[in-house]
Amino acid sequence: MDVLRSVVLGLVQGLTEFLPISSSAHLAIVPRFLGWDDPGAAYTAVVQIGTELAVVLYFWKDIWRIGTGWLRGLVSSDARALPEWRMGWFVIVGSMPIVLLGLALESLIDRQFRNLWVIATMLIVLGIVLGVAERVGRRTRPIEQLTWTHAVALGLAQAAAVVPGVSRSGATISMGLLLGYERAAATRFAFLLAIPAVVGAGLYKLKDVPGGENAYGWGPTLIGTVVSFVVGLAVIHWLLQYVSKHSYAPFVVYRIALGTLVLALLAFGVIGAGVSASV
Repeated sequence: MDVLRSVVLGLVQGLTEFLPISSSAHLAIVPRFLGWDDPGAAYTAVVQIGTELAVVLYFWKDIWRIGTGWLRGLVSSDARALPEWRMGWFVIVGSMPIVLLGLALESLIDRQFRNLWVIATMLIVLGIVLGVAERVGRRTRPIEQLTWTHAVALGLAQAAAVVPGVSRSGATISMGLLLGYERAAATRFAFLLAIPAVVGAGLYKLKDVPGGENAYGWGPTLIGTVVSFVVGLAVIHWLLQYVSKHSYAPFVVYRIALGTLVLALLAFGVIGAGVSASV
């Protein structure tokens, strides 16, 4: 049963990681709907490595170009004039807020923030933010126009995703749209920005896989990670094609509807909220 449940959750992770609907929220909500135990913060962090490996594979040319360009810039003034040098720093600087906030709030992230009252509320709040960003954003800036100030702002937006229900991609994309970037540009940078934070969090949580922060143990967790990788690879391709021609409006509706449903089920006692919301 642990293997079956991990496969299902790996599928959920792969389907939701790159969509602006919060994979961590779904990894908390789906087990509750099915009557399963919370898989735990360690499971959530580790299985997300699978989807980030999908990002690395899908964008390997971009990552190689940015990585080698940044390394060359450390020793060559000519290389520092190239866009790859700046983009490398943008990813590094943009990743720092979520790393620092994640370490500072680790105990809250592992426990209090996984309360369904918190998660459902964040689904609705960030759904509204995404809807506003979609409506008012000019969507004219290409990724090549990214600035230091904007990289920091996008990093701060991503940091809000330490709270399940916010969504790394949703928060970063919303900020990108509000800053005037094209949907595809905001989405692509959100994917690149997530790699250091998610892989780092997953590796950091490996030590907790056999313990109480993981309901399944090593075997099922690795299987779920593989499933999330395969499904995530397909979702990346689909989403980049989708956002080039369509708005994020359906995801806004979905977030608000799901958050409202969860709040209603909690209010009527149909499902439990999980860990205490108190600090």
